[in-house]
Amino acid sequence: MTDEELVVEFALTRLDNPGLDLEDIAALVVRRVGPDRMLEFASRNLATRDELRGGAFESAVEYVLRTVLKLRDDVGD
Repeated sequence: MTDEELVVEFALTRLDNPGLDLEDIAALVVRRVGPDRMLEFASRNLATRDELRGGAFESAVEYVLRTVLKLRDDVGD
């Protein structure tokens, strides 16, 4: 899954759940994409941070949230 596809998935999930905070939306995205993508995201997080913080699910959520926030911040540049 590319970063762009991840952002689209995040945006669609946010539209379906407007009252949730960003971390909860990231968790829903990880649940929706399934265990294979969860491990992919966790491994990307490991590669980026050079450490695995918490379990695979938590690490995948962190990756999704960090990717979305990074791309959101880059839009203004």
